[in-house]
Amino acid sequence: MNRITIALSKGRIFDETMPLLAAAGIVPSEDPQSSRRLIIPTNRDEVRIVIVRATDAPTYVQYGAADLGVAGKDVLLEHGSEGLYQPIDLRIAQCRMMVAVPAGFDYLNVVRQGARLKVATKYVNIAREHFANKGVHVDLIKLYGSMELAPLVGLADAIVDLVSTGSTLKANNLVACEQIMDISARLIVNQAALKLKRESLMPILDAIAGVVEQ
Repeated sequence: MNRITIALSKGRIFDETMPLLAAAGIVPSEDPQSSRRLIIPTNRDEVRIVIVRATDAPTYVQYGAADLGVAGKDVLLEHGSEGLYQPIDLRIAQCRMMVAVPAGFDYLNVVRQGARLKVATKYVNIAREHFANKGVHVDLIKLYGSMELAPLVGLADAIVDLVSTGSTLKANNLVACEQIMDISARLIVNQAALKLKRESLMPILDAIAGVVEQ
């Protein structure tokens, strides 16, 4: 029997993937939120879950350290998805990639006048392509922490970030002014594993697809 390794990140993606894995008969034997272990066994001897950083999930799958995993569309676009098979939009961890500005900032007028914007984001590639397609000149500032702080202290005019409820923006007197794209999590599969471990992988993929399509 082939061993199947699934790469998942803690938090929302893990929580929302659990019902999908349960439908495929896979249940982790420990709660990763409380366990310190990075490799979590499951109720099936041949299946294990590895806990990785969200941005690392595609890398583990791409290089075959994991056979499949779950990654947000934002991560796949920003960090690359070369060599990955993406068979299923899981429709989980849904949010929107947005441009946001301080309340009262006339974003549309500034853009119309061709002014150069300072934009803070951790999604530099996505932001660069978005503004280039609009013909807007921007200086991109890469941050790793809370984006909302940047406009408040004058570091940037705007931010590009994921928005779920919008409550964090509102709490910091920011408003979402432009949607770049809808974001959700994808199932990603190592292409070599799909060939070599097809007999083991396909029942899992089919079961997950069945739940998503309900």
